[in-house]
Amino acid sequence: MNREKYSGETPIIPEDQRLEVVKSIKNVKEARLGRSDNDTLKTVEEINPDIILLGPDQKYDLETLKRELIKKGLGNIKVKRLDTYYEKYALHSSSLIKKKILEQYKN
Repeated sequence: MNREKYSGETPIIPEDQRLEVVKSIKNVKEARLGRSDNDTLKTVEEINPDIILLGPDQKYDLETLKRELIKKGLGNIKVKRLDTYYEKYALHSSSLIKKKILEQYKN
């Protein structure tokens, strides 16, 4: 699990539940869990998307990703990074949700 690998924390919501939520989003055509071999570019080859959209905290370097896509003959895929989080609601991240739970039940 990348979440645990990069942050040292196990996710609160199981990956299969998170996947189901992502799959239910209106414009999502396909969603998959990460590969056990962590070969993300293999998944990109299989899906052949029009765009790869990285979150603000994802560890991929944009230029490195673009170079690797070109090497695999996938240079036509647009790669962008979101600059900000979706912050419409106060509890927009799992970290904020955990913090709120701890605050609420501390007493």
